[in-house]
Amino acid sequence: MKCMYCGCLESKVVDSRAAEDGSTIRRRRECMACGRRFTTYETVETTPILVIKAAGTREAFDENKIKNGIIKACEKRPVPMYRIDKLVEDVKKQIYNSLDQEVTSKQIGEMVMNGLKEIDEVAYVRFASVYRSFKDISTFMKELEKMIKNK
Repeated sequence: MKCMYCGCLESKVVDSRAAEDGSTIRRRRECMACGRRFTTYETVETTPILVIKAAGTREAFDENKIKNGIIKACEKRPVPMYRIDKLVEDVKKQIYNSLDQEVTSKQIGEMVMNGLKEIDEVAYVRFASVYRSFKDISTFMKELEKMIKNK
């Protein structure tokens, strides 16, 4: 690490600890040439993920959109916030572990629906009705019958 005071490339780590958010490491360093101390921060570098929408447009992946959709589906249901956060985290992990730089909104929707099916069936049906845009009652009933049959 280059010293910000003298430009020397040699330094030693004096202290290392996690920052408040837990995703960053804070390191106190001492320059081997001038002896002055400085702080550096180390974070994990992530590659940006793009979401391919149904219309073919692309936008940056935003986990908050997933979380808001799940919260809306779970409204007035006995689903604790930690379960929602865990589902969002699970979906995010699946997306990043796929090693693809692009993912379709359809794939994300299926991941969320699979998770909601395990958490709360009513929330699952609510999310599915918006996600799959049921046009009439018969398609809605087919989804319900499929869910009952799989139980």
